[in-house]
Amino acid sequence: MAFERRASAGEAGDSDVGSRVPLIIAHRGASLVAPENTLAAFRRALDDGADGLEFDVRLASDGVPVVIHDATLKRTAGRKGEIASLSSSALAGIDVGSWFNRRRPARAREEYALERVATLASVLDEFAPRSRALYVELKCSRADASPLASAVVEVLRSRPDAARRSVVESFRLEAVAEVRRIAPHLRTAALFERTLRRRPLTARQMCQRALAHGADEIALQRTLASRRAVERARAAGLPTVVWTVDHPSWARRARSLGLRALITNDPARLRAALASALQESVPIPKR
Repeated sequence: MAFERRASAGEAGDSDVGSRVPLIIAHRGASLVAPENTLAAFRRALDDGADGLEFDVRLASDGVPVVIHDATLKRTAGRKGEIASLSSSALAGIDVGSWFNRRRPARAREEYALERVATLASVLDEFAPRSRALYVELKCSRADASPLASAVVEVLRSRPDAARRSVVESFRLEAVAEVRRIAPHLRTAALFERTLRRRPLTARQMCQRALAHGADEIALQRTLASRRAVERARAAGLPTVVWTVDHPSWARRARSLGLRALITNDPARLRAALASALQESVPIPKR
């Protein structure tokens, strides 16, 4: 399957590397200080200066895309139940915030206990107007990659303003390819991580796979984001996003590498670090 990569809006050339300002994208919202993938985490992230949000989407039993990372409710709701076996209306009544209060009492807030599993549509409706970019990660198996891709595309088609700000991404590259096939106007990203189960892909192999599945961007786990990998991606016409980074040193490194975005659990800290790095790079006027 071959695709022609689309040019990204505002994409800078090699001469601009080091002068670019990377986007600060909140990983599952401000997940360091609020329960992940909840409206509270998304509000906090944007209030803390994030340029946009990254969040996970799965398919409920009624075919509605809902925002949650795990395939089950065990970790974030403390109960049995698979997302795929429950309807979106049933999930809308399930508490996915109290676990955060129990696990992180120093950051607990009473209102977090009110957080429920949100639909993709509700997240886009509330937060797209405040976001420069929305990274929508498809969480799926090979079997449900196509149904999830189709459902997400349907939601985005009905919200053109949100669609213009969205990048649909996945580790399942067949899902990325399906999004590109049925909605070529949408931007997509190929996700890659380092695992112990197999030998890491080379930078060339990652770029080849991303392009072969129609991705417009490449999203690398931070341990894969070497200068060589980023330069290889740039040569292939693929802007690079790096996840998940919380250390402030990444603000300077991102500018040096010319990264499109940093995905972080702590957008407030990364925003402050980036502001400091930008201030230090401003030339002092001669007197």
